[in-house]
Amino acid sequence: MVAVAILAAGRGTRMKSRLPKVLHQLGGRSLLERVLGCAAGVQPSRVLVIVGYGSELVKESLADVPGVEFVEQREQLGTGHAVQQIIPHLQGFSGDLLVLNGDVPLLRPETLDSLLQSHRNHQNAATILTAQLPDAKGYGRVFCDGQNLVTQIIEDRDCTPAQRQNRRVNAGIYCFQWSALAEVLPKLQSNNDQQEYYLTDVVSYFDPVMAVDVQDYQEILGINDRKQLAGAYDILQTRVKDSWMRAGVTIVDPDSVTIDDAVQLEPDVVIEPQTHLRGQTVIRAGSRIGPGSLIENSEIGEAATVLFSVVTDSIVNTGSRIGPYAHLRGHVQVGERCRIGNFVELKNSTLGDRTNVAHLSYLGDATLGEQVNIGAGTITANYDGVKKHRTEIGDRTKTGSNSVLVAPITIGADVTIAAGSTITEDVPEDSLVIARARQVVKQGWKIKSKQAE
Repeated sequence: MVAVAILAAGRGTRMKSRLPKVLHQLGGRSLLERVLGCAAGVQPSRVLVIVGYGSELVKESLADVPGVEFVEQREQLGTGHAVQQIIPHLQGFSGDLLVLNGDVPLLRPETLDSLLQSHRNHQNAATILTAQLPDAKGYGRVFCDGQNLVTQIIEDRDCTPAQRQNRRVNAGIYCFQWSALAEVLPKLQSNNDQQEYYLTDVVSYFDPVMAVDVQDYQEILGINDRKQLAGAYDILQTRVKDSWMRAGVTIVDPDSVTIDDAVQLEPDVVIEPQTHLRGQTVIRAGSRIGPGSLIENSEIGEAATVLFSVVTDSIVNTGSRIGPYAHLRGHVQVGERCRIGNFVELKNSTLGDRTNVAHLSYLGDATLGEQVNIGAGTITANYDGVKKHRTEIGDRTKTGSNSVLVAPITIGADVTIAAGSTITEDVPEDSLVIARARQVVKQGWKIKSKQAE
C-alpha cells in the first residue's frame, strides 16, 4: 500500500495574493489539482492534503474530489513539522508514504511511479527524488556514492565552493517506509536559523537512503511567484503542443496558440495562429480551428471550421462552418453541414442539419429543424423580463431579413416569414406570414420649414 501526503499549507507571500498559492491556476487547473492528478497515477490507498493558510478555500476547491483527507497545520514550522501532523491520521498504516509539494505541478505520473518502484525494489528506508540542474544556485545539494546512496544533504548556503560544483539537488519529493518515518519524526529538532523542522533531517536516521534522478529537471521546478507560474505554463504548453504535433496535428504557429492538457485532438486537425483551446474540448479529425478562435468545453466534429469565433459549452457537428465573428454559448448544438456566419450569436439552441444562420442574428432558447434558413438580422425575443421562453422552427422554414420571433412561439415547417415581420402568434406549416404595417407613400409631402410658419 502507498499513502500520499501533499504539503499545501503555505500562503506563498511572493505571489502577492490573498489566494493560497496552491490554488493559483496553471492551464485550467490549480497547482494542487495538478499534483493530485499526478499522485492518482500510483493508485494510493490514502491521500492526505496538509492545509494551513486559506484552508477553507483549499477544502472547498477539492469538494468534488473523492477520497481526499485534510490535515490541519495550524502553524507553518517547516516541512518536517507539516509531516508530523499526519502521525495521528496514519495510525496502523504499514505501507509507504510519498511526500509531495502542492506547488510543484509539472511532475509526471511516470516519474512518481519510477520513484516508488525504485524505493521498493531496493528496499530503501527512504528514497529522494533528485535532479541535475544546469544552475543549482539556491538549492540544497545531494551527495551520493557510486550506487546513488545518499551520503549527505547540504544546504546551498552551507556548501564550500567545491561542493557547489555538484549539480544534483533535492527536489523535495520523498518516499518513506511509513513505520520507520513515524518513529523518527518526533525526534526532529528546530536548531537552525529559521527555527523550523526540516524533513531532510530525517535522512540521517535512515539507511539505506537512495537518490533517484529525474530525467527532465523541469519536472521538479516549484512555483513561488507569478514569473515562475508563467514559466511553468510555458513548459506545460511546450509539452502539450509537441505531443499533439507528433500525433498528427498541425499547429501553424505554436508560439501564438495555447492548448489545455485536458483537450483532445484527432489527426489532421489544423490549429491556426492565435487560437486557444480550453477545458474538456474535443476536436475531431480534419477540422480547422482559427485563426483567432477560442474553444472551451466544446466538441467540434469532423471537417468543421471555426474562424475568428468563440465556442463555449457547445457541440458543432461534421462539416459545419462557424464564423467569422460568431459566438456559440450555453449548450448550443449545431447539426451537420450548417453555416453559422458573420456576427451571429447562438445561446442554448439546437440547429438541425444543413441549417444556415448566415449573418447578424441572435437565436436564444430556440430549436430549429433541418434546412432552415435564417435571414440577416433575425432575432428570437426569448425574454419577457421575468422568464426565458423557447422558439420552435420547423424544417425548411425561411425567415426574411430583420424578423423578430417573440417567444414562446412555434413556427411550422415550410413557412416563409416576410422581411421585417414581428411574429407573436404560432404559424402553421406551409404558410406565408406577414406581420408588418402596410407601406404608405404620400407624394409631394415635405416638412414645413420654420420660415414658412
